[in-house]
Amino acid sequence: MTYIVGILIVVFLGLTILVVSRLQNVLKGVDAGSEDSSKPEGNSWNAWMFMAFLVLSFVGFIWSYYSAEKDFLPEASSIHGRRTDDLFWFSMAILTIAFFIVNFLIFYFSWKYQYKKGNKATFYPENHKLELIWTVIPAIVMALLVFTGWKAWSDITSDAPKDSEVFEIMGKQFGWYVRYPGVDNNKLGNYNYKLIDSQNEMGLDLSDENSFDDFISVSELHVPVDKPVLLKIRARDVLHSVFIPHMRVKMDAVPGMPTKFWFIPDKTTAEMRAELGNSSFDYEIACTEVCGRGHFAMRLRLIVEDEASYRKWCAEQKTFLETYPEYLAKVPDNLKPKAMKYMPEAAPSDSTTAQTTGIGTTASFR
Repeated sequence: MTYIVGILIVVFLGLTILVVSRLQNVLKGVDAGSEDSSKPEGNSWNAWMFMAFLVLSFVGFIWSYYSAEKDFLPEASSIHGRRTDDLFWFSMAILTIAFFIVNFLIFYFSWKYQYKKGNKATFYPENHKLELIWTVIPAIVMALLVFTGWKAWSDITSDAPKDSEVFEIMGKQFGWYVRYPGVDNNKLGNYNYKLIDSQNEMGLDLSDENSFDDFISVSELHVPVDKPVLLKIRARDVLHSVFIPHMRVKMDAVPGMPTKFWFIPDKTTAEMRAELGNSSFDYEIACTEVCGRGHFAMRLRLIVEDEASYRKWCAEQKTFLETYPEYLAKVPDNLKPKAMKYMPEAAPSDSTTAQTTGIGTTASFR
């Protein structure tokens, strides 16, 4: 590496000396005040090199696109994702057209208006019509792009449909926690950061009876296909960002400021595996905000399945109370009878709890 740096230094030093020597020759000509009517050396050659560079650059530009096409994401697996892709390619088409036109004119003019003896440059001191054209047309195009983008963003961040499946996803160094609304209703219970401890990682508030059937997953998120999915997003420590590339979902998880995003997945994991010919494919939720040394580990499997499979999987999960029955003590006395439904069959032998609820510890639940 040291040798390469040394060689580069020598090369740049040589180029600097060459440029300085040529500049001195030019300055001598200026000082002499004599007008050189001869054609500059290499004038035509440089002009044609401009055109050659233009053609080669365009060829390279097109080749780079097609060579990278195999690494593009496949068609989006959500309805709004395909809309997002359409807007992206529409913007790219406009920018590409402008790119080709502007660069063609720059290099073409360099060739067309090369030095010719007797030619004199002309210029417009002002041209209001021309200025109006190159101001109004870009303004209209920009307004169109901004409006269509704003409309798409407003739709996906608006209130989710009433029949949405609701989930809460929380980022924490360095992993994701997902809370499901249980199987008895589609309502998440309240949470309170003051209730967070080594077991109650998400701060479930058990004074809210909607929390009783909630359960938590740290390895995967299951969602039903062809149904609206609402993600309620928050962070427990630093800034994170929920990114589901195949769904075109991306929303920051900000401490102290809950955010949300809803979408409709319309391709199951099995369908995507068949489409891609990859039996090991899985949708992924990743963190796209560098959140610390373990940022790379913030990955979560997303499993999209038919509704029957989704309901079956949910029914097999243990509620938070079933996993940690000792938290029954945090349930208000008047709600303990309801909470007992979600306790394991062998409820904790707490005499106070038994007296308060009036229910035996070996009753059947769920």
